[in-house]
Amino acid sequence: MNMPSGHFSGDMDRNEVEIDLSKFMEMIQENNDLKQKIFMLENEDKVNPWQKWIHMAAAVDSWRIFPRAFLSVYIFLLYYATMWFMDLPEPTLEQSGLISIIVGAGAAWFGLYAGTSKSSSSFNGDKK
Repeated sequence: MNMPSGHFSGDMDRNEVEIDLSKFMEMIQENNDLKQKIFMLENEDKVNPWQKWIHMAAAVDSWRIFPRAFLSVYIFLLYYATMWFMDLPEPTLEQSGLISIIVGAGAAWFGLYAGTSKSSSSFNGDKK
């Protein structure tokens, strides 16, 4: 039986169809393309629009930028306060108390800095 190009024939009672191989491959490709479009549309709403900010926050957290910046500012201020105190001809009790508080705050700063590492699971709220 001669089939015109692009048509198919077969026995409808036995659910069999004869189709050209190239047409079959085109149909399979189209089916796969439609499945891919459906997959993309289903997952489109699951994309987090804030993901870039989350990655940036994780980088800032892992690099410990803020604790290092705060500690650097503290060291700078401690240096200038110490130089100011040593230049005083006769320091008063209040001036020496101020320097004592600044040095004591340094111990607290360093304790916080050293105690907040990424490996500190109790700080991160992780359960063992």
